[in-house]
Amino acid sequence: MMIAPQSESREKTPLADLLSHYSIEVTSRDLPSLQSMTATLPPGSEVFVAHLPNEDIGLLVRAAAGLRDAGFVPVPHIVARNIRNRPELDTMLARLSEEAGVRRALVLGGDRDDAAGTFGSALDLIETGLFQTYGIGRIAIACYPEGHPRIAGAVLDTALTAKVDAAARAGLDLLLVSQFLFDQKPLLSFAQRLRERGLTVPLRVGIAGPASRTKLLKYALRCGVGASLRALRERSEIARNVLSGETPEELLIDIAAAQAAEPDLGISGVHFFTFGDPAQSIRWAEQQQPSD
Repeated sequence: MMIAPQSESREKTPLADLLSHYSIEVTSRDLPSLQSMTATLPPGSEVFVAHLPNEDIGLLVRAAAGLRDAGFVPVPHIVARNIRNRPELDTMLARLSEEAGVRRALVLGGDRDDAAGTFGSALDLIETGLFQTYGIGRIAIACYPEGHPRIAGAVLDTALTAKVDAAARAGLDLLLVSQFLFDQKPLLSFAQRLRERGLTVPLRVGIAGPASRTKLLKYALRCGVGASLRALRERSEIARNVLSGETPEELLIDIAAAQAAEPDLGISGVHFFTFGDPAQSIRWAEQQQPSD
């Protein structure tokens, strides 16, 4: 991985400031990866834990509990279209709260074509009131600066506003986490549009951590990051870094500079999609901080 030279100054760069707040994402089956993080990931860091379709809730609970015991903040995925009914959601949230001390969650609609039950969207879950019941006071929701391959832009905008309003009515703190991308332009335009609409929700930018070219392109196409893929063709340096499994440093430097110049953009950190290998993303993020 290409590492920027360490500065002799202790003053934080815009990139270091942006990376002061970063989270990583793993799956609940990545227990070896979770164990390897304890030596490098700062205590109190947020670790998002994906919950795959048809996966036993016990696996998610154990992963979240392990993270909590290791001194991190577990943020499990709660996926509407994977949940059969309200009692199942009630049981899931109760176990996560009581057995793993979960107080934050990422609430998603889910990409599966056929919902497992009565829930079809993140909004459906928010409106149950069950997050507050079990002491989960902060939720994250996904956003799509480059659009979604199967959902029209106007529908995404309407749904986002509805979720923001529902979270506010419920007294839930809210965080937006973007799909991963390789081009800063759609992200910055999206942030500007949010603020013009009067939405002040903090926005965390999604970044692909080191991964094989095949896996990266597979997920990029699934997430609809078309503009970013075009950017990879046009910006050879980013393309070489990303497709060879490196963190897109140039991209994050550009985003950090834009946020420093225009604080009202509200870009409040970075979320690394680690594709089963969080260690490299963590090392890189930590190496950007000024030395003591």
